[in-house]
Amino acid sequence: MQITAAVVTERSGPFVIDKVELCEPRPDELIVKVIASGMCQTDLHGRDGYYETPYPCVYGHEGAGVVYAVGSAVRSLVPGDPVVMSFPWCGGCANCGQGLLSYCVRAFELKMSGVRADGSTLMSKNGEPIYSAFFQQSSFGTYALTQERYAVKVRKDAPLELLGPLACSGQTGAGAIFNVIRPKPGDSIAVFGVGAVGLSALMAAKIAGCDPIIAVDVNEERLALARKLGATHTINHNTCSDILGTIRTIAGSGVRYSVDTSALPGVLGEATEVLLPAGTCVLLGSARKGTRASFEMPFLQEGRVVRGVIQGDSVPNSFIPRLVDLIVEDKFPISKLMKFYDLADINLAAKESSAGLAIKPVLRMPRG
Repeated sequence: MQITAAVVTERSGPFVIDKVELCEPRPDELIVKVIASGMCQTDLHGRDGYYETPYPCVYGHEGAGVVYAVGSAVRSLVPGDPVVMSFPWCGGCANCGQGLLSYCVRAFELKMSGVRADGSTLMSKNGEPIYSAFFQQSSFGTYALTQERYAVKVRKDAPLELLGPLACSGQTGAGAIFNVIRPKPGDSIAVFGVGAVGLSALMAAKIAGCDPIIAVDVNEERLALARKLGATHTINHNTCSDILGTIRTIAGSGVRYSVDTSALPGVLGEATEVLLPAGTCVLLGSARKGTRASFEMPFLQEGRVVRGVIQGDSVPNSFIPRLVDLIVEDKFPISKLMKFYDLADINLAAKESSAGLAIKPVLRMPRG
C-alpha cells in the first residue's frame, strides 16, 4: 500500500515528505494507522548517523494509532484496536527468556539496523529499498508495520495522540521509578535533567510520594514546569555554585535516590556523590561509546548502587496500560511536556527539539 512518510536520504539531511510503498504484513505482523508519533533525540541521532542505520531511512519509534490490518497468525489484536508500538526484542536470548525484554542481547540490531531480523525492509520506492524498521516500526509516516508482540493494546477511551511517547521516554522515566527504584513515601530523590525522560521520572516520583523531589537543570522554563509537575525544589545548574551542598541542605546529608538523564560524566558524578549511604543512582541518559566515569571505592563500599536502566525495565504489555490509566485519571499529565506539529512540519519539530524549545515534540499524521 502507498503511504506518506518522512524520509531522510543522507546523513544529517532534512526529513523529506514523500510517497513510499509499505509491504503487506507477514502472519505475525500488523499495520497500524498512525495517529501521532513522538520525536526523540534517538530519532535525530539516527538521522545524523550515530547508529550507522543505512539511508534512505524512515525513523520514529514512539508511534500510537489504530490497527488497520493484521497478519493471518495475529490473535490478540483486530482492526480498530487502539495500540502503542513499543520497543522490540528477539524473544530467544537468555535475557528475553527471563523476562528482561529491554535488555535483549539483539536489541541494538533490532532497533537500529533499519531492517527486519532477516534483513528485509518494510518500505520501498520505485523498487528500491527504504530502510524502515527503525525500532521495528518507523512511525514517522501515516501507516507503520510492526510485530504483534510489540503492539500494546490500550483502553478505548485513551487519548491516542498523547500515548506515543509512552513507548520510549515515558516508560523509561516512569519505569525507573516504579519498576527499579520503587521508593517509599517520604523517600528523597534528585532528578538531574528534566527533559521528557526526567519529567516522566519526576511525575512518577510524585505519585510514589517522594519528598523532597529536587529537579536540577540548566533551563529555567523546564525547571518552572518541573515545579508545576511535582518538584518541591529546583536548582539551576548554571547559577548554583554548590550543587551538592545545596541538595544536602534541602535533603539532609543527601538523597536516597537520584536519576541522571544527561549521561555527562560530571553530572553523573554529582548524582552519585549526593547519595546517602545505601542510596541508588539510576542512569537513564544515552552515553556515547567511549564515555567513561569513575568512582572512589570507599564511596561504593558504603552500599551505594549506580546502575543503568533501559526502557524503564518495563514489560510494555502490562506497564504501558498502567501509565495510560494514570493519564486518564489525570495523575500523569504527560500532555504538559508536549508540543504538537503536523508531519509536514517535522523539520521545524527537529529544530525546536534540538534548540530546547520543545520538550517532547509530537507529530500528528495527516487525516484521511
